[in-house]
Amino acid sequence: MRAYYYNEEDNSDPREPHEFSPSSPVTPEELAQLGVVYCRIEIENYENEINRIAKERDYKNRDVINCSKEGLGELYESKLKTFFEEHLHEDEEIRFILDGSGYFDVRDQRDRWIRIVVVPGDLIVLPAGIYHRFTLDNNNFIKALRLFKEEPKWTPINRPADNNPFRIQYLKSIALP
Repeated sequence: MRAYYYNEEDNSDPREPHEFSPSSPVTPEELAQLGVVYCRIEIENYENEINRIAKERDYKNRDVINCSKEGLGELYESKLKTFFEEHLHEDEEIRFILDGSGYFDVRDQRDRWIRIVVVPGDLIVLPAGIYHRFTLDNNNFIKALRLFKEEPKWTPINRPADNNPFRIQYLKSIALP
């Protein structure tokens, strides 16, 4: 896993790395303090591990999304723009990367962006209520397995949503002692 603080002064294409020089890395432990779960699963035999995680976390449904010009067709540009708008969800967002690569950006306790690089074999779980966004990298392609507790849905609630009960609960869960 590779995560680092995002250089917001770099106004180039969001698909660029936006990494400080020298880099300002973020550890898996720091991500865990934000409620972000990360694990690595071998692509060749991922089904059993994904089934175990789905059962543990009570996920009943799943689908595969192919984020590419071919996969999204005429919706490609608008979908990527929507994915990159800062938002939260009232459910966990869980993705297992099957192919390709991209970035999930999450906010830390001081409202700074952390960029998480995802590649095949990465499983990431973003907690309900965390502000985040997603973009492809310069490869312009990612294929991900999405898991859902109920029927597949993806409902973003754009920032500001600080009065949202899931946001409030999330902030309580990461509060420093």
